[in-house]
Amino acid sequence: MGKALFIIDVQNDFTEGGALGVDGGAAVAAAITEHLRAHADDYTIILASRDWHDRDNDNGGHFATDAEPDFVTTWPVHCVAGTNGAEYHPALDTTRVQYHIRKGQGVPAYSIFEGRTEAGSSVHNLLDEHGIDTVDVAGIATDYCVRASALDALNHGQRVRVLTALVAGVAAESSEAALAELAHAGAELV
Repeated sequence: MGKALFIIDVQNDFTEGGALGVDGGAAVAAAITEHLRAHADDYTIILASRDWHDRDNDNGGHFATDAEPDFVTTWPVHCVAGTNGAEYHPALDTTRVQYHIRKGQGVPAYSIFEGRTEAGSSVHNLLDEHGIDTVDVAGIATDYCVRASALDALNHGQRVRVLTALVAGVAAESSEAALAELAHAGAELV
């Protein structure tokens, strides 16, 4: 069977200076690039997700347009399709990424499994097509989209490893709680 790498939401809006910048996000982008240089051949497929929100609506209530965001279910405008904020961070080299997954088009979306390629393929189908049974997870943010993606991979029967040196979270406490939850659910923290 095969192994996949999920690179979750390493985008300008989720790194320092972005609309929802996470401390350490730029360093994670650079570290993932180094990991790819050393280990890309270890993976059958490499997938990278991006929030790719609609410009002309609140994306199913995901954007707080009429009130202050609660930072739980509503957020400031971020990762709008076609903007610099939605682009991958420049320190992330995506040349080895075979599948680019866009998620959150008109709806809230946290997990890579909620997105699709431009051609319309789902992550679940890609994993099946390539005989994937193991997924390594890296990216941003540990306590939100990394967590949701890893949990969904476990729920889809994958063996999951979270590469803890290659993730950054919104807050230390919630990131630690997310990692503990993932370990309890069966993920290996590497």
